[in-house]
Amino acid sequence: MSNKRKQYSPQFKAKVALEAIRGEKTVSELASQHEVHPTMINNWKRQLLEEASTLFEKGSEANKVEENQQAQIDELYRQIGQLKVEQDF
Repeated sequence: MSNKRKQYSPQFKAKVALEAIRGEKTVSELASQHEVHPTMINNWKRQLLEEASTLFEKGSEANKVEENQQAQIDELYRQIGQLKVEQDF
């Protein structure tokens, strides 16, 4: 018999973590309400707090990634052109 681990959607994790951050209910109450172990809720809460700042950095970071990808594409096209010339010669 295989016991499959239950996997939770990112939306569910965010919802539970936000409830934990609000502090309206204790972690134990949230755990029993959502049938999740309290340690998982604490992990999700910690992860949300640590990565919240990246939500506001998307614009500048996305531009850097896009520029790097475009540079790689340009380099690959240059190499393809060079190989075609060599092959035709």
